Amino acid sequence: MWSFFRADADSRTDSAVALTLFALSSGIFFIGGFLTAIVSLLVPRLKLIYQLDYAQALLVQFASHLSYLLFAVPITLVVVRSGYMRSIAAGLAIMACGCIAIATADFVGSFILVLAALLLLALGITFLQIAANTVVTIVGTSDGSAARLTLLQGFNSLGTVLGPVLAAPLLLAGAGSGAAMTVGVPFLGSAIVLIGLTTAFIVYRDLLDPASRQSAAVILTRLPALLQNPRIVAGMGAMFAYVGAEVTIGTLLTNYLMQREVLGVTPVTAGRLVSLYWAGAMIGRFAGAALLRRIATSRVLTSVALCAAALTMVATLASGVASAVALLAVGLCNSVMYPTIYTLALPSAEELAPLGGMLLCMAVVGGAVLPLLTGVAADAVGLAPALAIPALCYISIAAFAATRWRAR
Repeated sequence: MWSFFRADADSRTDSAVALTLFALSSGIFFIGGFLTAIVSLLVPRLKLIYQLDYAQALLVQFASHLSYLLFAVPITLVVVRSGYMRSIAAGLAIMACGCIAIATADFVGSFILVLAALLLLALGITFLQIAANTVVTIVGTSDGSAARLTLLQGFNSLGTVLGPVLAAPLLLAGAGSGAAMTVGVPFLGSAIVLIGLTTAFIVYRDLLDPASRQSAAVILTRLPALLQNPRIVAGMGAMFAYVGAEVTIGTLLTNYLMQREVLGVTPVTAGRLVSLYWAGAMIGRFAGAALLRRIATSRVLTSVALCAAALTMVATLASGVASAVALLAVGLCNSVMYPTIYTLALPSAEELAPLGGMLLCMAVVGGAVLPLLTGVAADAVGLAPALAIPALCYISIAAFAATRWRAR
């Protein structure tokens, strides 16, 4: 177990640093998952309140994920100049402000202000996507990076499981009757947790070696060569597809389960059932952390991507309980995709890690584009047939994994 974290087998100091970093990171991965889940529940909530179509409602995810494209480059410059710990602290503080802004916009009752507040929240999350994911990958044993990041993603999934269970009654109860919005409660609670985590990262701001900081001008000169690297480019495509597919299904799942031909349940019941989707991801990530110590990362990714594609197609073509179970089970397949794609695509040279993390973070904009595209398709041909779009995404991920398998 200790070798899972130890950066140098002969250095207890490095082991202590890696363990401290892991403990701190578990908190930010948890709250990140919790916020991801309750943001997804905003879509059915706002759709009912403002009588939006699918495309309009999915602007919530568009606003949430557009930040990754808009702010990835300047945030990366902050990371390489200020270091990982200070950058994570800044991201957590911005997320706390974003949560407070969402609660305020909800109280005002403005859809536009909600979208703006979500963009602010996403700005803070972008800091964590670049800084936190990269630092936990490079601090520790290189052969354990995929398993280490998968284990942390398990804490992320724990947050996504608890999010719908705790927040669905607040976000979806009475949504159709035009009752006053209660979105602010879970977001204000999250802001309190984020403030506590910000304080912890400020206290440990000098945990890592300041010498790891780099010149922004120097690191950007390496960008053209990195963009010509087939490994990182293919990884960006896979990350775009994965995030887009996961966000699409997680966001539309409540509406899918509410359909009469599927389960025909109430919004609150459907919202709580979404926790099963995230529970599958949580179980898979904790189990995957051990599995990835024994089986090649590329093989695991190929298998789960093909399974996800098959299950999504069942949900597209079938109906009733079988279709509901199939779509909920996609969460289990999603469990190891993010960390395996990230580690397979990230450059092996440590000095290029922040830049590679930036490019992979920019690819997360798939969570803005693909849900909106699926929403347009759902308005045109129906929700179930539109799920063919995320199914195709999973096939493309399997293709990326297969190329890395052959390269290995």
